[in-house]
Amino acid sequence: MPPLSRLIIATACLAAAPFATWAQVTVKNDGQWRALFTAGASVASGNSDSTTINLSGEAVKASTIDKLTLNARGLYVNNNDADSEKRLSAGGAYQRDLNERIFGFGQLDALRDEPANLSSRISVGGGLGLHLVRRDDLTFDVSAGLGYTHERYVTPEVQDGVSRDRYRNTELLLSEESTHKFSDTTTFRQKLTVLPNLRNNDQYRAVFDTGLSVAMTQRLSLTATISHRYDSDPGPGLKKGDTLFVTGVSFRID
Repeated sequence: MPPLSRLIIATACLAAAPFATWAQVTVKNDGQWRALFTAGASVASGNSDSTTINLSGEAVKASTIDKLTLNARGLYVNNNDADSEKRLSAGGAYQRDLNERIFGFGQLDALRDEPANLSSRISVGGGLGLHLVRRDDLTFDVSAGLGYTHERYVTPEVQDGVSRDRYRNTELLLSEESTHKFSDTTTFRQKLTVLPNLRNNDQYRAVFDTGLSVAMTQRLSLTATISHRYDSDPGPGLKKGDTLFVTGVSFRID
């Protein structure tokens, strides 16, 4: 893709609610479903014409011993009626306390990311975690486990010295996550996940998300997030890191 097109796409991602929007759905331990939805669009015309449309949603059902989370996100960018990019993701995670400190978890994620040359990436994983802090205003967890990833590429990539249109590997899952409630209306959340490749010890992926949410009304919130994705071996012509700083407005159903 030409550099100008990449610049326009990056600018559009920053201007609208993002593919990686990480607003915070309400979590209450009462066994009821709660959801958060974000929608946004931007249109530019003049020297260049571009359109960005994005949708995201998250639903959570929690009790005193377990939590089920479902999420889906989509981003579509069209530039000058010629170049278009699509990013789609969906996933789910289940967490269950084994005692007051230790929990088990399982997760499934699916991703289609054309700018990153991914036709699809399916990841499953599970493991154990530890609640280090569990307060109303602060939580902090660490977890570790194993994962399996199956990737298909838009165009073949060289993996292990061979040109492939698909690739499978196992990974470690190492993660830390915290939530901070600064006031009745302001919350902050961050999560770092590192995924070392068990097939090739010198390769790994890392994902870092952080987000601030400020409630305007009972259902509407302003959000600001920073998302960083790192891949030590992304493929020819692709950068190792992608960072987005984004703002948006979210609507919650409690």
